[in-house]
Amino acid sequence: MRARFVILGTALTIGLAACGGGGGTEERHHSAASGVQAASVKISQSSLGPILTDRTGRTLYAFAKDKDGGSSCTADCIATWPALTSRGTVTAASGANGSLLGSTRRAEGTTQAKYGVWPLYYYAGDMNAGDVDGQGVDGVWFAVGADGKLVKAAG
Repeated sequence: MRARFVILGTALTIGLAACGGGGGTEERHHSAASGVQAASVKISQSSLGPILTDRTGRTLYAFAKDKDGGSSCTADCIATWPALTSRGTVTAASGANGSLLGSTRRAEGTTQAKYGVWPLYYYAGDMNAGDVDGQGVDGVWFAVGADGKLVKAAG
Protein backbone atom coordinates (compact mmCIF):
# COMPACT_ATOMS: atom_id res chain seq x y z
CA MET A 1 0.00 0.00 0.00
CA ARG A 2 2.79 2.40 0.90
CA ALA A 3 4.54 1.74 -2.44
CA ARG A 4 1.36 2.73 -4.25
CA PHE A 5 1.38 6.16 -2.52
CA VAL A 6 5.06 6.68 -3.35
CA ILE A 7 4.41 5.87 -7.02
CA LEU A 8 1.32 8.11 -7.06
CA GLY A 9 3.25 10.97 -5.41
CA THR A 10 6.10 10.63 -7.90
CA ALA A 11 3.72 10.58 -10.86
CA LEU A 12 1.92 13.66 -9.53
CA THR A 13 5.21 15.54 -9.07
CA ILE A 14 6.37 14.69 -12.59
CA GLY A 15 2.98 15.64 -14.04
CA LEU A 16 2.96 19.02 -12.33
CA ALA A 17 6.53 19.73 -13.42
CA ALA A 18 5.61 18.91 -17.02
CA CYS A 19 2.77 21.44 -16.94
CA GLY A 20 5.26 24.20 -16.34
CA GLY A 21 5.33 26.74 -13.61
CA GLY A 22 4.18 30.30 -13.48
CA GLY A 23 1.54 31.80 -15.60
CA GLY A 24 3.73 34.84 -16.17
CA THR A 25 4.34 36.29 -19.57
CA GLU A 26 8.01 36.99 -19.27
CA GLU A 27 9.67 36.95 -22.63
CA ARG A 28 11.03 33.42 -22.78
CA HIS A 29 14.51 33.50 -24.25
CA HIS A 30 17.26 31.52 -22.63
CA SER A 31 21.01 31.59 -22.67
CA ALA A 32 23.15 28.92 -21.09
CA ALA A 33 25.24 31.45 -19.20
CA SER A 34 22.58 33.64 -17.65
CA GLY A 35 19.28 31.78 -17.56
CA VAL A 36 16.38 34.01 -18.63
CA GLN A 37 17.51 37.13 -20.44
CA ALA A 38 15.94 40.50 -19.99
CA ALA A 39 13.33 41.35 -22.60
CA SER A 40 14.17 43.50 -25.56
CA VAL A 41 12.00 45.37 -28.02
CA LYS A 42 12.60 46.40 -31.60
CA ILE A 43 10.82 48.07 -34.48
CA SER A 44 9.48 45.69 -37.12
CA GLN A 45 7.70 46.32 -40.40
CA SER A 46 4.05 45.21 -40.44
CA SER A 47 0.85 45.73 -42.37
CA LEU A 48 0.35 48.73 -40.04
CA GLY A 49 3.76 50.18 -40.87
CA PRO A 50 6.69 50.19 -38.43
CA ILE A 51 5.58 48.95 -34.99
CA LEU A 52 7.10 47.86 -31.70
CA THR A 53 7.65 44.11 -31.30
CA ASP A 54 9.55 41.82 -28.98
CA ARG A 55 12.84 40.29 -30.09
CA THR A 56 11.00 37.50 -31.94
CA GLY A 57 8.75 39.87 -33.90
CA ARG A 58 5.59 39.44 -31.82
CA THR A 59 3.50 42.60 -31.86
CA LEU A 60 3.30 44.67 -28.69
CA TYR A 61 0.13 46.58 -27.89
CA ALA A 62 -1.01 49.38 -25.61
CA PHE A 63 -4.33 49.71 -23.80
CA ALA A 64 -5.80 53.17 -24.34
CA LYS A 65 -7.46 53.02 -20.89
CA ASP A 66 -4.09 52.81 -19.09
CA LYS A 67 -3.42 56.11 -17.31
CA ASP A 68 -0.35 57.73 -15.78
CA GLY A 69 1.99 55.01 -17.07
CA GLY A 70 0.37 52.28 -14.98
CA SER A 71 -1.56 49.20 -16.09
CA SER A 72 -5.30 48.92 -15.60
CA CYS A 73 -5.54 45.53 -17.35
CA THR A 74 -6.09 42.86 -14.67
CA ALA A 75 -8.02 39.63 -14.07
CA ASP A 76 -9.83 38.50 -17.26
CA CYS A 77 -8.17 41.26 -19.26
CA ILE A 78 -4.64 39.99 -18.59
CA ALA A 79 -5.62 36.48 -19.74
CA THR A 80 -6.30 37.86 -23.23
CA TRP A 81 -3.69 40.62 -23.12
CA PRO A 82 -0.62 39.23 -21.32
CA ALA A 83 1.81 41.87 -20.08
CA LEU A 84 5.38 41.99 -21.36
CA THR A 85 7.32 41.44 -18.14
CA SER A 86 11.02 41.06 -17.59
CA ARG A 87 13.30 40.14 -14.72
CA GLY A 88 15.90 42.61 -15.94
CA THR A 89 15.99 45.95 -17.65
CA VAL A 90 14.25 45.92 -21.03
CA THR A 91 16.63 46.88 -23.80
CA ALA A 92 16.12 48.62 -27.13
CA ALA A 93 17.19 46.86 -30.31
CA SER A 94 16.88 47.55 -34.04
CA GLY A 95 15.15 50.93 -34.32
CA ALA A 96 13.56 51.13 -30.85
CA ASN A 97 14.27 54.32 -28.89
CA GLY A 98 15.97 53.39 -25.62
CA SER A 99 14.98 56.69 -24.01
CA LEU A 100 11.31 55.69 -24.35
CA LEU A 101 11.79 52.40 -22.50
CA GLY A 102 10.78 52.07 -18.90
CA SER A 103 8.81 49.87 -16.58
CA THR A 104 5.88 49.93 -14.23
CA ARG A 105 5.05 47.76 -11.24
CA ARG A 106 1.90 45.67 -11.65
CA ALA A 107 -0.54 45.06 -8.81
CA GLU A 108 0.59 41.42 -8.45
CA GLY A 109 4.21 42.56 -8.09
CA THR A 110 5.69 41.85 -11.52
CA THR A 111 7.56 44.47 -13.54
CA GLN A 112 5.90 45.33 -16.84
CA ALA A 113 7.81 46.97 -19.69
CA LYS A 114 6.50 50.22 -21.07
CA TYR A 115 7.37 52.32 -24.09
CA GLY A 116 6.71 56.01 -23.72
CA VAL A 117 3.72 56.21 -21.40
CA TRP A 118 2.28 52.85 -22.50
CA PRO A 119 2.63 49.57 -20.60
CA LEU A 120 3.17 46.82 -23.18
CA TYR A 121 1.01 43.76 -23.85
CA TYR A 122 0.77 40.84 -26.21
CA TYR A 123 -2.54 39.68 -27.72
CA ALA A 124 -3.39 36.04 -27.09
CA GLY A 125 -5.01 35.85 -30.54
CA ASP A 126 -1.72 36.61 -32.33
CA MET A 127 -0.33 33.20 -33.22
CA ASN A 128 2.83 34.16 -35.12
CA ALA A 129 5.42 36.87 -35.39
CA GLY A 130 4.02 39.70 -37.49
CA ASP A 131 0.37 39.04 -36.58
CA VAL A 132 -1.58 42.21 -35.72
CA ASP A 133 -4.96 40.66 -34.93
CA GLY A 134 -5.23 42.67 -31.70
CA GLN A 135 -5.12 45.98 -33.57
CA GLY A 136 -8.15 48.14 -32.77
CA VAL A 137 -9.91 45.53 -30.61
CA ASP A 138 -12.81 47.19 -28.77
CA GLY A 139 -11.47 50.53 -29.96
CA VAL A 140 -8.94 50.56 -27.09
CA TRP A 141 -6.08 48.21 -28.09
CA PHE A 142 -3.44 49.46 -30.52
CA ALA A 143 0.02 48.58 -31.72
CA VAL A 144 2.72 51.02 -30.60
CA GLY A 145 4.76 53.00 -33.12
CA ALA A 146 8.49 53.70 -33.03
CA ASP A 147 7.70 57.16 -31.59
CA GLY A 148 5.80 55.63 -28.63
CA LYS A 149 2.41 56.73 -29.96
CA LEU A 150 -0.54 54.48 -30.64
CA VAL A 151 -0.91 53.31 -34.23
CA LYS A 152 -4.57 53.94 -34.96
CA ALA A 153 -4.60 53.75 -38.76
CA ALA A 154 -3.52 51.00 -41.12
CA GLY A 155 -0.09 51.47 -42.70
